[in-house]
Amino acid sequence: MADLKRRGLIIAGAGLATGLIARPAAARDLAVFADGQAGRATVVHAAFDALLARWTHDANDGVVRVDYASWRRSNPDRDGLGRYIESLSAVDPRALNRPEQFAFWANLYNALTLREVIDAWPVRSIRDIRSSLLVAGPWKKTVARVRGVDLSLDDIEHGILRKGWSDPRVHYAVNCASFSCPNLPRKAWRGTGLGPTLDTAARAYVNHPRGVTFKGAALTVSSIYKWYSRDFGGSDPRIIGHLAAYAAAPLKARLLQVDRIAGDTYNWSINDMENR
Repeated sequence: MADLKRRGLIIAGAGLATGLIARPAAARDLAVFADGQAGRATVVHAAFDALLARWTHDANDGVVRVDYASWRRSNPDRDGLGRYIESLSAVDPRALNRPEQFAFWANLYNALTLREVIDAWPVRSIRDIRSSLLVAGPWKKTVARVRGVDLSLDDIEHGILRKGWSDPRVHYAVNCASFSCPNLPRKAWRGTGLGPTLDTAARAYVNHPRGVTFKGAALTVSSIYKWYSRDFGGSDPRIIGHLAAYAAAPLKARLLQVDRIAGDTYNWSINDMENR
């Protein structure tokens, strides 16, 4: 869940990096997925539901944890995740309605991220999974192929979801396998009831200390709100307004008393069972 500029990924010279990093899909290639908004097809996500139920856990700290070590040792479930990804790769998302398309892309992103971490396990952070010798994180490399288009995680998040929906709740739907990321859902996204489900995810994050904290009168937020400030309104007052819309009463009252963000923070530790 990152681009080179905002996530602070390591690049030692743009000239050296050229040709070593998988190129993102061209905008004209991604544009094909904007076609078709009235489809009636559906996607079955039951296999992903079963895997998430088996290998994710609600920890006492409010963070959904993944048992990556055990999942890696389970060949049937590693294969099951691969088959689920393959099943999505065979779908034409243009045949889906808009909510189903959103669910399709968010589930594909989360499944691919899980596979990246499981395949590389053990890692302390997803940033340890390098796209190349010069780039930290797996976000730039090709990880899927849909409708003949090679896709990276960045393509799915930034080129399709953020661009195609212009909805800040995209950030609550995709999980970057890190402590400070909004929780990985323990059940696959569905087009039916998508809006309320996204609102629930937003409330869970905003009302958790990794989303919003106060030290005295100083407001500190997750770096997501600064990296993607434009998605949340583009200014401190508008970001705060977004947060207040999802905040529970005590926090909301405090948010309505401030008009600037004092700082931001992000913990990239892997969201596994050991980091509790």
